[in-house]
Amino acid sequence: MGAMYDTTRCILIVDDNAVIRRCLRRVLESINGWTVCGEAGDGREGIEKAEELHPDLIILDLSMPRLNGLEAARVLSKTMPEVPLLMYSAHTDAFVEKAAVGAGVKSVISKLADVSTLVSEARALLETH
Repeated sequence: MGAMYDTTRCILIVDDNAVIRRCLRRVLESINGWTVCGEAGDGREGIEKAEELHPDLIILDLSMPRLNGLEAARVLSKTMPEVPLLMYSAHTDAFVEKAAVGAGVKSVISKLADVSTLVSEARALLETH
């Protein structure tokens, strides 16, 4: 039994839109070995859940109440530098991408892109971390 270990990858979704969280959960949990271990509706709650759950990947929205995705990313990249951050936002331009990378985000994906783009980027981040 010693060789058996749990390889399930735990993903935290931080987005103020419950419909987007539900859709992302459905897509991500359809992938073998992935589970959504938590959801948060704003950046502050996202930080609390991350500290509690120790996810393998955090997917962050940019525009959220209380603490936006950039502010949350700055905190998370300092407190949990080993956890990759993926920003999934309707607002993706060169300025946002530069600010996100500066805040510790590893990848920025537009919500206008096909969800398969998010999945392949999430897979790449999980494989390299």
